[in-house]
Amino acid sequence: MKVITKEELMLNKDLYYSKILEGATLVYPTDTIYAFGCSALSEKAVKRVREAKERPEKPFSVIAPSKDWIRKNCVVDEKAEEWLDKLPGPYTLILKRKNIDCVAPSVNPLDDTLGIRMPDHWFMEVVAELGIPLITPSANVSGKNFMTSLDDMDSQIKQHADLMVDVGPLTGTPSTIVNLAAGEEKIIRRS
Repeated sequence: MKVITKEELMLNKDLYYSKILEGATLVYPTDTIYAFGCSALSEKAVKRVREAKERPEKPFSVIAPSKDWIRKNCVVDEKAEEWLDKLPGPYTLILKRKNIDCVAPSVNPLDDTLGIRMPDHWFMEVVAELGIPLITPSANVSGKNFMTSLDDMDSQIKQHADLMVDVGPLTGTPSTIVNLAAGEEKIIRRS
Protein backbone atom coordinates (compact mmCIF):
# COMPACT_ATOMS: atom_id res chain seq x y z
CA MET A 1 0.00 0.00 0.00
CA LYS A 2 1.28 3.45 -0.95
CA VAL A 3 -0.03 6.62 0.69
CA ILE A 4 0.00 9.67 -1.57
CA THR A 5 -1.19 13.26 -1.32
CA LYS A 6 -3.43 15.13 -3.74
CA GLU A 7 -0.35 16.97 -4.99
CA GLU A 8 1.55 13.75 -5.65
CA LEU A 9 -1.44 12.27 -7.47
CA MET A 10 -1.74 15.36 -9.68
CA LEU A 11 2.01 15.54 -10.40
CA ASN A 12 2.17 11.86 -11.37
CA LYS A 13 -1.21 11.41 -13.07
CA ASP A 14 0.08 9.09 -15.79
CA LEU A 15 1.55 6.67 -13.27
CA TYR A 16 -1.39 6.58 -10.87
CA TYR A 17 -4.09 6.70 -13.55
CA SER A 18 -2.53 3.71 -15.30
CA LYS A 19 -2.46 1.81 -11.99
CA ILE A 20 -6.17 2.52 -11.47
CA LEU A 21 -7.01 1.54 -15.06
CA GLU A 22 -5.05 -1.70 -14.56
CA GLY A 23 -7.15 -2.64 -11.50
CA ALA A 24 -5.45 -1.08 -8.47
CA THR A 25 -7.64 -0.63 -5.39
CA LEU A 26 -7.57 2.73 -3.66
CA VAL A 27 -8.85 4.67 -0.70
CA TYR A 28 -9.80 8.18 -1.83
CA PRO A 29 -11.62 11.26 -0.53
CA THR A 30 -15.07 12.41 -1.60
CA ASP A 31 -17.31 15.31 -0.60
CA THR A 32 -18.68 13.18 2.23
CA ILE A 33 -16.29 10.50 3.58
CA TYR A 34 -13.37 8.36 2.41
CA ALA A 35 -14.25 5.69 -0.15
CA PHE A 36 -12.53 2.38 -0.93
CA GLY A 37 -12.81 1.61 -4.60
CA CYS A 38 -11.36 0.64 -7.94
CA SER A 39 -12.29 0.64 -11.60
CA ALA A 40 -15.92 -0.45 -11.85
CA LEU A 41 -14.92 -2.24 -15.07
CA SER A 42 -12.46 -4.63 -13.38
CA GLU A 43 -14.25 -7.71 -12.07
CA LYS A 44 -11.09 -8.86 -10.29
CA ALA A 45 -10.57 -5.52 -8.51
CA VAL A 46 -14.25 -5.23 -7.54
CA LYS A 47 -14.06 -8.70 -5.98
CA ARG A 48 -10.96 -7.65 -4.01
CA VAL A 49 -12.85 -4.68 -2.56
CA ARG A 50 -15.86 -6.87 -1.84
CA GLU A 51 -13.65 -9.36 0.03
CA ALA A 52 -11.91 -6.66 2.08
CA LYS A 53 -15.22 -5.07 3.06
CA GLU A 54 -16.78 -8.47 3.87
CA ARG A 55 -19.73 -7.49 1.70
CA PRO A 56 -20.59 -10.55 -0.41
CA GLU A 57 -23.65 -9.33 -2.33
CA LYS A 58 -24.76 -5.80 -1.41
CA PRO A 59 -24.48 -3.55 -4.48
CA PHE A 60 -21.71 -0.97 -4.81
CA SER A 61 -22.38 2.55 -6.05
CA VAL A 62 -20.08 4.17 -8.59
CA ILE A 63 -18.73 7.63 -9.26
CA ALA A 64 -19.70 8.29 -12.86
CA PRO A 65 -17.15 10.08 -15.04
CA SER A 66 -19.81 12.41 -16.51
CA LYS A 67 -23.51 13.08 -16.83
CA ASP A 68 -23.24 11.93 -20.45
CA TRP A 69 -21.95 8.55 -19.19
CA ILE A 70 -24.99 8.32 -16.91
CA ARG A 71 -27.42 9.13 -19.73
CA LYS A 72 -25.71 6.64 -22.05
CA ASN A 73 -25.78 3.75 -19.57
CA CYS A 74 -28.83 4.36 -17.36
CA VAL A 75 -32.51 5.11 -17.81
CA VAL A 76 -32.89 8.83 -17.15
CA ASP A 77 -36.50 9.98 -17.08
CA GLU A 78 -37.74 13.48 -16.24
CA LYS A 79 -37.50 12.94 -12.46
CA ALA A 80 -33.97 11.50 -12.75
CA GLU A 81 -32.96 14.44 -14.94
CA GLU A 82 -34.09 16.81 -12.16
CA TRP A 83 -31.75 14.98 -9.77
CA LEU A 84 -28.91 14.99 -12.31
CA ASP A 85 -29.22 18.79 -12.32
CA LYS A 86 -28.29 18.71 -8.59
CA LEU A 87 -24.99 16.99 -9.34
CA PRO A 88 -22.24 17.29 -8.40
CA GLY A 89 -23.35 16.93 -4.80
CA PRO A 90 -23.78 14.59 -1.80
CA TYR A 91 -26.31 12.31 -3.51
CA THR A 92 -26.39 8.71 -4.67
CA LEU A 93 -29.02 8.19 -7.38
CA ILE A 94 -30.20 4.63 -7.94
CA LEU A 95 -31.08 4.23 -11.60
CA LYS A 96 -32.04 1.32 -13.83
CA ARG A 97 -29.22 0.37 -16.19
CA LYS A 98 -29.97 0.27 -19.90
CA ASN A 99 -26.45 -0.99 -20.61
CA ILE A 100 -26.02 -3.89 -18.20
CA ASP A 101 -22.34 -4.24 -19.17
CA CYS A 102 -21.41 -0.64 -18.25
CA VAL A 103 -19.86 -2.03 -15.04
CA ALA A 104 -18.42 -5.38 -13.97
CA PRO A 105 -21.04 -7.96 -12.89
CA SER A 106 -19.87 -7.91 -9.26
CA VAL A 107 -20.69 -4.20 -8.87
CA ASN A 108 -24.35 -5.19 -8.47
CA PRO A 109 -24.87 -8.95 -8.59
CA LEU A 110 -28.52 -8.64 -7.54
CA ASP A 111 -30.35 -6.68 -10.25
CA ASP A 112 -30.07 -4.20 -13.12
CA THR A 113 -29.86 -1.02 -11.04
CA LEU A 114 -26.82 1.13 -10.36
CA GLY A 115 -26.11 3.66 -7.62
CA ILE A 116 -24.55 6.77 -9.18
CA ARG A 117 -22.50 9.50 -7.50
CA MET A 118 -20.83 12.67 -8.75
CA PRO A 119 -19.21 14.23 -5.67
CA ASP A 120 -18.69 17.97 -5.36
CA HIS A 121 -15.00 17.38 -4.74
CA TRP A 122 -11.70 17.72 -6.62
CA PHE A 123 -11.48 13.90 -6.89
CA MET A 124 -14.39 14.06 -9.36
CA GLU A 125 -11.87 15.60 -11.79
CA VAL A 126 -9.74 12.45 -11.46
CA VAL A 127 -12.70 10.22 -12.35
CA ALA A 128 -13.66 12.48 -15.27
CA GLU A 129 -10.09 12.35 -16.61
CA LEU A 130 -9.96 8.56 -16.22
CA GLY A 131 -13.19 8.39 -18.25
CA ILE A 132 -14.43 5.32 -16.37
CA PRO A 133 -16.61 4.79 -13.31
CA LEU A 134 -15.03 3.92 -9.96
CA ILE A 135 -16.87 1.95 -7.30
CA THR A 136 -17.34 4.12 -4.26
CA PRO A 137 -18.30 2.21 -1.11
CA SER A 138 -17.27 3.69 2.22
CA ALA A 139 -13.75 2.83 3.39
CA ASN A 140 -14.72 0.47 6.19
CA VAL A 141 -15.52 -3.17 6.80
CA SER A 142 -19.25 -3.67 6.25
CA GLY A 143 -21.24 -2.87 9.38
CA LYS A 144 -18.47 -0.86 11.05
CA ASN A 145 -18.20 2.93 11.34
CA PHE A 146 -17.33 4.87 8.18
CA MET A 147 -13.91 6.52 8.05
CA THR A 148 -13.24 10.24 7.94
CA SER A 149 -9.46 9.95 8.44
CA LEU A 150 -6.78 7.55 7.24
CA ASP A 151 -5.46 7.50 10.81
CA ASP A 152 -8.62 5.61 11.84
CA MET A 153 -8.63 3.29 8.82
CA ASP A 154 -9.43 -0.34 9.52
CA SER A 155 -6.31 -2.49 9.11
CA GLN A 156 -8.22 -4.89 6.85
CA ILE A 157 -8.95 -2.07 4.39
CA LYS A 158 -5.32 -0.88 4.55
CA GLN A 159 -4.10 -4.40 3.72
CA HIS A 160 -6.25 -4.57 0.59
CA ALA A 161 -5.63 -1.02 -0.70
CA ASP A 162 -2.90 -0.53 -3.30
CA LEU A 163 -3.11 3.28 -3.01
CA MET A 164 -4.42 5.68 -0.38
CA VAL A 165 -4.96 9.36 -1.21
CA ASP A 166 -4.59 11.24 2.07
CA VAL A 167 -6.08 14.73 2.34
CA GLY A 168 -6.43 14.72 6.12
CA PRO A 169 -9.65 14.40 8.11
CA LEU A 170 -12.99 14.77 6.32
CA THR A 171 -16.07 16.11 8.07
CA GLY A 172 -18.86 14.71 5.94
CA THR A 173 -21.52 12.09 6.43
CA PRO A 174 -22.57 9.42 3.91
CA SER A 175 -24.54 10.65 0.90
CA THR A 176 -28.30 10.89 0.59
CA ILE A 177 -29.58 7.89 -1.39
CA VAL A 178 -32.46 8.46 -3.80
CA ASN A 179 -34.00 5.47 -5.59
CA LEU A 180 -35.32 6.50 -9.00
CA ALA A 181 -35.21 3.05 -10.64
CA ALA A 182 -38.96 2.44 -10.50
CA GLY A 183 -39.84 5.78 -12.11
CA GLU A 184 -40.65 7.51 -8.85
CA GLU A 185 -38.54 9.20 -6.20
CA LYS A 186 -37.89 7.33 -2.95
CA ILE A 187 -35.41 8.68 -0.37
CA ILE A 188 -33.65 5.70 1.22
CA ARG A 189 -31.13 7.56 3.40
CA ARG A 190 -30.57 11.22 4.17
CA SER A 191 -27.10 12.64 4.80
